Amino acid sequence: MIITPLLVLFLVIVFVLLFLFLNTVDKRKWLSALISLILTPFVFFFMFYPFLNIISSYHHQKYFDSEAWIESPALRYEMIDNTMASDTLIGASKESITTLLGKAEWLSWDESKKTHDADKWNYGLGIEPGAFNTKQERVEITFQNGKVIALKPYQEEITFENEEE
Repeated sequence: MIITPLLVLFLVIVFVLLFLFLNTVDKRKWLSALISLILTPFVFFFMFYPFLNIISSYHHQKYFDSEAWIESPALRYEMIDNTMASDTLIGASKESITTLLGKAEWLSWDESKKTHDADKWNYGLGIEPGAFNTKQERVEITFQNGKVIALKPYQEEITFENEEE
């Protein structure tokens, strides 16, 4: 585990909260401080940290890996930030994109032509973790003259279709 200022701050907060709580049970400050010191790591890692993970939308960032992209579509959101920042796919041909990412999952709709645009490929990135997340991550890859010119991430509301209709 890497000790960061944020970790130390959170541990201090948990310690103070435990101390204040235990001080209401027993007025001996030295005993409350000792018990709080012993309980702080346990309360942090078994109560505070899981709660923090539930309410936050933090996720690990990964480098682009074609095999992982194809095999784990639900975890693509972990790779997209690095892929966009490093311009890994900019300038790649449609054939290269098909090899790296697989076949386009769907094409964007071109309202002016009233048809799908063969130069705008879309891929689902999965759902970022978080208790209050109601959107799916997507990315649109735009081609011009057969080469990638832009990657545009966007989000769509999660919908549950009724299969009985």
